[in-house]
Amino acid sequence: MLEMKVPSPGESITEVEIAQWLVEDGDYVEKDQAIAEVDSDKATLELPAEASGIITLKAEEGDAVAVGEVVCLIDTEAPKPEGTEAPAEAKSEAPPKKEESKPQPVQKESYATGTPSPAAKKILDEKGIEPATVTGTGRDGRITKEDAQNAVPSMGSPGAGGRGSERKKLSMLRRKVAERLVAAKNETAMLTTFNEVDMGPIFELRKQYKETFKEKHGVSLGFMSFFTLAVVRALELYPDVNSMIDGDYKITYDYKDISIAVSGPKGLMVPVIRNAENLTFRGVESEVKRLAIRARDGQITVDEMTGGTFTISNGGVFGSMLSTPIINPPQSGILGMHNIVERPIVKNGEIVIAPVMFVALSYDHRIIDGRESVGFLVAVKEALESPEELLMGNDVKKALEL
Repeated sequence: MLEMKVPSPGESITEVEIAQWLVEDGDYVEKDQAIAEVDSDKATLELPAEASGIITLKAEEGDAVAVGEVVCLIDTEAPKPEGTEAPAEAKSEAPPKKEESKPQPVQKESYATGTPSPAAKKILDEKGIEPATVTGTGRDGRITKEDAQNAVPSMGSPGAGGRGSERKKLSMLRRKVAERLVAAKNETAMLTTFNEVDMGPIFELRKQYKETFKEKHGVSLGFMSFFTLAVVRALELYPDVNSMIDGDYKITYDYKDISIAVSGPKGLMVPVIRNAENLTFRGVESEVKRLAIRARDGQITVDEMTGGTFTISNGGVFGSMLSTPIINPPQSGILGMHNIVERPIVKNGEIVIAPVMFVALSYDHRIIDGRESVGFLVAVKEALESPEELLMGNDVKKALEL
């Protein structure tokens, strides 16, 4: 009998939470099969089976278990059930007795009577629409999310509408994020300064070189490389923004590890581009793509999300016009990008239309003064509005390695 213990997901992590069992008690599992998802305070990771055999669960979903604690047993001498290709098939052909009481056939029949999907039910509840009044277009007549979005509430007199609610425990990762955000607000002297950037010059460069860049390097020439390299330049000019407070000391770094906020399946994640000062446009875009894919697929590791010295957050991809981003402790600064909108601006005494982005720098005033914060954001603005000169050394093709 093999005892499976919780492995250490990373330094300083002492416990994890069982977010979801991917198998059931008594299932036959294969070696390296993912049997559970576990949350730490930094990431969600899959727990693979260490051997093949019959599994006995020793913890329930939602339980907090210490690193090194036994979470399941695997009977490695148990034979694999005959006539099955996978544990899920074995379970469906010969369900345990405890499953016999589950009204499976009733569930299937309920789809035909207009049962909404979970996403559709939430939308209908918010609109106050009874599912029985909606015609489902999904399989077996099930109400889809699109059906719910297209449903129109009755214009009759107010009556009994949907008033459902759900109580669900936050994941350990989400609880830690909440804790860190509150700490950042309460324990730092956080201020935000704003500016606007004419994105026209970057638009022109991307329009001219985007296709060639992608053909040559296999990645798109996006905005993140321009912003990352503009931030690296500004951090060189204003090193206090690349510093952190440690008790009564200030630690200033001579390298630039840039954290980038990306949306993953488990929520916001902040992987780190290491030594961004040594990267070219191609290097930044390749690293951004690699980290974003790993975050999207749930493969990002704790080490890849720790140790950044400055953060860039792009709320513009969700349509945000302006925001005050919250510092990512223990860092002292975060740059917020926003959506790009055509606006009237003055150039050479004339009013012209240009693609404009509002940018925001939130900073810890305990360590960064107004001169440094405003100067830093102006330096970022200057680099983005004159990228050919300040980021490419007046040689675009060389900078883009074309």
